[in-house]
Amino acid sequence: MTLSLITETEREQLLANGRARAASQDIDPLPVVRLFTPDAHATWLLASLDPVDEDTAYGLCDVGIGMPTLGTVKMSELLSIVGPLKRPVMRDLHFRAARTLSEYTRLAHLNGSIMD
Repeated sequence: MTLSLITETEREQLLANGRARAASQDIDPLPVVRLFTPDAHATWLLASLDPVDEDTAYGLCDVGIGMPTLGTVKMSELLSIVGPLKRPVMRDLHFRAARTLSEYTRLAHLNGSIMD
């Protein structure tokens, strides 16, 4: 189901980060994937996936209202989101994380939205 938003390689990396989070390891990973709505201003930089349900992702969530926040989102719910022109959530095929999740979060709080 979630493979339409992420590749198998991304899924494996998200799960590895999710296992580290579940084991209470102090990690600050690079985001693995950037998802976005092409016809709205929502963006998700996801860093981990819950290894138990494999549906709950953790990362920086920006729904376009100037309040980006760290939190969780269900991948299955992202599949049902469409923007005002009925365009679905998409994966940024060109995204390569340039900084850690905490640094993206710090900059997003300063700017009011996810940059890059």
